[in-house]
Amino acid sequence: MAYLLILFPLAMTAVMFAVPSNRWRPWLLPVGGAVHLGLVMQAIFPAGDAPPVSGLDGWLLLDPLGKVVLGFISVLFFLCALYAPTYLALRSDRSNRVLCGNLFASLAMMTLVTLSQHLGLLWVAMEATTLVSAPGIYFNHNARSLEATWKYLLICSVGIALALLGSFFLAYSSLKAGLPQNESTLLFTQLIQNAPNLSRPWLHAAFVLLFVGYGTKMGLAPMHTWKPDAYGEAPGMVGALLAGGVTNCAFLSILRVYQICRAGSEAEFAREVMIFTGLFSMAFAAVFMVRQRDFKRMLAYSSVEHMGILVLGIGIGGMAIYGALLHLINNGLTKGVMFLSSGNIHRAFGSKYTDDVRGAMQRLPVSGALFLIGFLAITGAPPFGPFVSEFTIVSTAIGSGQYLAAGLFLLFLTIVFIGMGATVLTVVQGQAPEQTTPNGFHDTFGTCAPILIFMALVLLMGLYIPPPLESLLREAAALLEAKP
Repeated sequence: MAYLLILFPLAMTAVMFAVPSNRWRPWLLPVGGAVHLGLVMQAIFPAGDAPPVSGLDGWLLLDPLGKVVLGFISVLFFLCALYAPTYLALRSDRSNRVLCGNLFASLAMMTLVTLSQHLGLLWVAMEATTLVSAPGIYFNHNARSLEATWKYLLICSVGIALALLGSFFLAYSSLKAGLPQNESTLLFTQLIQNAPNLSRPWLHAAFVLLFVGYGTKMGLAPMHTWKPDAYGEAPGMVGALLAGGVTNCAFLSILRVYQICRAGSEAEFAREVMIFTGLFSMAFAAVFMVRQRDFKRMLAYSSVEHMGILVLGIGIGGMAIYGALLHLINNGLTKGVMFLSSGNIHRAFGSKYTDDVRGAMQRLPVSGALFLIGFLAITGAPPFGPFVSEFTIVSTAIGSGQYLAAGLFLLFLTIVFIGMGATVLTVVQGQAPEQTTPNGFHDTFGTCAPILIFMALVLLMGLYIPPPLESLLREAAALLEAKP
């Protein structure tokens, strides 16, 4: 099963490049996404006493953490794939062969990340996600998208290089600890088992380098500088997959390293780094969201904020870890609403600047309304999913006596709400500027139905968490809280 989860999207990549029809190719995206989702659900919730999904002598294994991330990525990909046929039919002026092929290649590499139980294999998979997702950013084939693609490749490659150096440091820490070379391994299970014997200085250095390296791919401040350009120029569905898929894979990579630090009784050191970086990312995002004129770049800074919330939850510990894992899902689903609805608005107005885009709810009643509701959800308003996960994190911080972190968390959320709200309300309210004439684009079933499904799931996660998902989240949180 482990091989099938990876090989199926790779096979679909080859099919995409082989299919000659620019018209029919996009319809294979939801078909392939549905099959992959079915395989993932079978792997996560096997029938009977099926053995764990594994392969390559332990290098591949689907553990509770991997199940949470893989399950969400597969759902995210399928819903974005539902949006793709209608969107790409509107973009019939250019070939979609590369985009469709690389979407499946990205799914394959993200799947490999969630299954990887070897430090070196994880690094290879994360680097591969960078390479195969870049063509999607360049889909518009203009100067700005080219610049965004190169910036994404350059900055993320620097981060991946730092992660490689951190991997070397982690491997060397076992040798410095005096472990025999035949016992030194980069399998996470063995690293966790041998963690108490690892050299502390080398383990600290390895964590910092790996955290900065994968944090660059995650988009934590100040390593986030690729995000505003990439999210601003990529098609909406590509932005949603970056914000909810690739960044969550980077977060999973950090969690793998955190497990080693915790097993080596260095959890406090790792948590201090994560709390500081999480709060700094939220502060940075809050400042740049105030008076933001480009509503797609605004979503990039929102992603920086929520990546900060994820690592902050892990740093706080306790039930906040459960809250962070829940927020991984809630944030990704809400970003699906925001990116796809903003893509519709951008398409209708031909601009992503608030000087040109106003009155979206008049021109696009459904997309405009969903963009507004998505804003309320992403900023933590009840009764939506992000409210539940953010409340879990901040209440845990208060309950554990971390009042400074809780206070700053609430302060930054308030600033983000005000700054983001000013931009969103400008976009959706009022009358369209006279200089923007309608271009014929309007809400259709194909462009709105996937967003409505995203929004329904965001609301569901705020009102009721399905018991199987609740159990899976608690298993994953327990894995991160396991006693050294």
